[in-house]
This record gives sequence, C-alpha cells and structure tokens, in this order.
Amino acid sequence: MTVATLTTAAVATAVAVSGGVLATADRRPVPTATAAGWQQPCRPMGATHRIVADDEADYLAQMVAHHQEAIEAARQLQRSGRAEMRTLGASIVRTQTAEITAMRTWLATWYPSRQAVPYRPMMRDLSKLSGDALDETFLQDMIPHHMVAVMMSQQLLMHGRVQHREVADFARTVRDSQHAEMFQMQRYLADWFGTGWRMPCAPRAGA
Repeated sequence: MTVATLTTAAVATAVAVSGGVLATADRRPVPTATAAGWQQPCRPMGATHRIVADDEADYLAQMVAHHQEAIEAARQLQRSGRAEMRTLGASIVRTQTAEITAMRTWLATWYPSRQAVPYRPMMRDLSKLSGDALDETFLQDMIPHHMVAVMMSQQLLMHGRVQHREVADFARTVRDSQHAEMFQMQRYLADWFGTGWRMPCAPRAGA
C-alpha cells in the first residue's frame, strides 16, 4: 500500500472538519476542533509529513522520531517566564520520554531488524528565543506537531494495522492526550496573545 503523505495544512483541515476521522476504532467519540480561531494566512511549509504507517513497526519507528523532536522543543520551555508553559514543557518531556522507552522496547522485542526512519523536522529552532517569542512560537509549532501524532495514531487504529494490545492502548493514549493538549495550547494562544493557531509561512524562493 502506498504510504499517504499530507502537508501540515491538510492535517489541520482534517482535524478541523472531520469528526469521522477522529472517531475511535471502538466508536468512542473524540471532540473535534473547529476552524474558528485557526488562522491560515499563508501557504504551508514545503515539508510533507506521513500520517499513515505501513504497519505497527512503521508506526512505532515514526513515533519515536516524532516524540524526540517534541522533547527537544519542550525542554526549551524551562526558560519560559510563564509557569504554565514550564509545566507543559516538563509534562511533555516526562511523558514522551517514558513513551519512547516503551516504544524502543517493543521495537527491539517484536521487530529487532527495524531501522530508524528518516525524519524531517516540523518545528523551528527555539534555542535563541525567549519571553513571548519563545512561548508563542512553541505553541504555534506544537499544535500541528500534535495534529500529526493524533492522525497517525487514529489511522493505525482505524485501518487495523495493530498487532499487539499494548500498541493499541498506546495509540489511543497518544491520540486522546495530545488532542486534549492541542485545545489547551489553543486556549493559551487566545488568552495570552489574542490569536489562534496560524499556518506557518514557507520561505520565499531565494530566501
């Protein structure tokens, strides 16, 4: 089966308008985001991101790389002046570090020949940012980053590619917890910056 690729814009649209896509494999409904407040004033960045795994091993390998980027970004929030952002960052680091450990154990046990997958970063470098710039950039980048994890997990469950109960439970946890965090981050953008999520702009030709 050909692996599907979507831009971050397509993922955002799917989350915003498709309640069916976010329905769980056992039909428990998940609240879906609305387009309100999610501004998309410019075209998406050129990178495409896979949201459908070929199989369970592919899902785990993709998600390890995806989590690693989130952890690196979340560690930057310890420099934030907002306690809420420091707490959010610490939670992401703690949770996703433990999840990486579990995923690597499953890969080593069930799929020992599985190689690491190439990964194209989704998030901007936060190391030189501080204050409001750090907080807003993190939120703007982590929302679509979470969207990809939500969609990857849901697609794995919907298409029956799960081979182990542990992975099914894990995929549901990722889907539900990161979906909830997306709304939390959207509220932070609205409360602190008076904005919604905006599609990042691609660099202009020659820039």
